[in-house]
Amino acid sequence: MADKIKSAYQTSKNIYDDVLTQGSFLSRLYIRLFWSGTDDNEVARKVLAYIPDDFDGALLDVPVGTAVFTWQKWAQLKKARITCLDYSEDMLAQARERLKDYAHVACIQGDVGSLPMPDASYDVVMSMNGFHAFPDKEKAFQETWRVLKPGGAFVACFYIKGKSRMTDWLVRRVLSKKGWFTPPFHTEDELRRMLGKMYREVDMHTDGSMVYFRCRK
Repeated sequence: MADKIKSAYQTSKNIYDDVLTQGSFLSRLYIRLFWSGTDDNEVARKVLAYIPDDFDGALLDVPVGTAVFTWQKWAQLKKARITCLDYSEDMLAQARERLKDYAHVACIQGDVGSLPMPDASYDVVMSMNGFHAFPDKEKAFQETWRVLKPGGAFVACFYIKGKSRMTDWLVRRVLSKKGWFTPPFHTEDELRRMLGKMYREVDMHTDGSMVYFRCRK
């Protein structure tokens, strides 16, 4: 499964940014038809708004992907200590290029299911568009919780099922078979219950088939 995911993101590296940012007519049409018009740019802005502009703590971005949505924000947080981790070397190479001029940002290859960091080492853990791809979501949730400090924030967005038949069909019949998404997937209610058991505070919202939230440990 890990090799399938790595291969999928290697083959998509040249179109990944365009699809997410809706940079072309075809990508905008794809979003309108299959994702109920959900604007990933707007979802990203809402997620990044959870991070204060004067943040000066330790932050883990997993998976960083190509850093298409995050690099400008991370570049501004010069007093922070930011670690960007991704399983795909192809995605990570693009993130490194975007972030190469910022000494407070480190890009490393790794697996969210076995994070190479000690317990309670980050003030914020962010996961943008990651959990729908992770093959072992239970481990990913456990590991992101483990490395987060008490009182720290877990901030994320990803696909949830049960909001749109068209989106669910696309995920089941195309994206999962290609290796870009990996089942099982949570419904909104399932995710809310699970996060409520792990975290003392959950601020969760949906936009079409995307969920975004901030949890406090």
